[in-house]
Amino acid sequence: MASAETDSKSLFSLESYHVSEEHGFILPEPLEELPPYYKPWMDIALRVPELVHSHELRSHVNKMPLLSSTFLQKHRELRLAHLALSMMTMGYIWQEGEKNTAEILPQNLAVPYWEVSQRLGLPPIITHADAVLANWKKKDPDGPFNMQNLELLVRLPGGESVRGFFLVTLLVELAGVPAVRSIPTVINGVRCSDTEAVARGLEIISKSIEDMTDALRLMQVYVDPSVFYGIMRIYLSGWKDNPCMPKGLIYEGVQTEPMEYSGGSAAQSSLLHCFDELLGVKHEPKSASFLIRMRDYMPPLHKKLIQDISLQPSLRNFVQQQDCKDLNKAFDLCVTKLLALRSYHINVVSRFITVPAARARQLREQNHDSDGEIISRAPTALEERGTGGSGIMSFLKTVRDQTKDTLLPEASKEVKHHS
Repeated sequence: MASAETDSKSLFSLESYHVSEEHGFILPEPLEELPPYYKPWMDIALRVPELVHSHELRSHVNKMPLLSSTFLQKHRELRLAHLALSMMTMGYIWQEGEKNTAEILPQNLAVPYWEVSQRLGLPPIITHADAVLANWKKKDPDGPFNMQNLELLVRLPGGESVRGFFLVTLLVELAGVPAVRSIPTVINGVRCSDTEAVARGLEIISKSIEDMTDALRLMQVYVDPSVFYGIMRIYLSGWKDNPCMPKGLIYEGVQTEPMEYSGGSAAQSSLLHCFDELLGVKHEPKSASFLIRMRDYMPPLHKKLIQDISLQPSLRNFVQQQDCKDLNKAFDLCVTKLLALRSYHINVVSRFITVPAARARQLREQNHDSDGEIISRAPTALEERGTGGSGIMSFLKTVRDQTKDTLLPEASKEVKHHS
């Protein structure tokens, strides 16, 4: 059992990582408005979909005044500014699709965007922390945190499917909150050899991961695969590992050389990184280097939490040393639920990317007059890639297989036997 002498100061806690008890990594109550000085930004940011549709976004941005970022004081002001500038940037670059990308981001957008990014420790491109974690409000402030009562602050082109995509992802994050809250229970339990505490924490994490999978199922209700593939994906794409923008992007007034950044990606969610470090999932080198690079797209304190979890004593070794059936079972259940989440994610990616990509290829080969088919508008360069720049299916399957290898030896035999 726990040693009474454990110094409370040395206990692992979430207090210093900008993680909320109620919302986890989600930004609690994001601001909806910036100070009046920044009205020119918000006026354009709130109209990105219509201005892209009418091919006028670039001309509006080009006429925008160059504003100083110094009047943004609070963290939530900076987050809303980063979100608004991100949405404008993605619309600006991709307004004309993959054929006529902007190679220079104009100074009046690039300079404040760079400054706000530097202050937040985020890159100057749209991230999961912007589009999902800081892009929500409740219609009724006292109402539930669900699809009916949630709305986006700022949108990209894609209509209701954009709302569905970002808000379902937000609900997946929310479902993961009990798991995040239980991570310190598990870590402190391992430190003081309290097998009951560890098993209890792992059971909560298992249930929470199962709830994340259930939340992810809402994608098929709220997002149209052809709209996601044909319209939305390009606006989440970056300028690293992207054949449409092989040189990257010049941020005018920041530096003369082009810079490369990956687009928004589910791999930028801190949740799965935390689970991998806690459970001891060992990724093969190529996947690991992509995942570690994605941590630079997270708020710095969230990245630090992941690193600090990785420095704790090994949970898997502790479980193996205890020779306790209940503990083994709790650990393996946790890995199994993470495996199920990753398998379901592959299923989602297949439905939203692989199948529409095959259809788009077929239309091109048949030289159809395919204006009626939304998917034919999708950039060909992205066919096999995720918006973060990874070769998506091989990456996801490798990550899933490495998760399976984390099961304890006996359970691993069982899984291999059944699969």
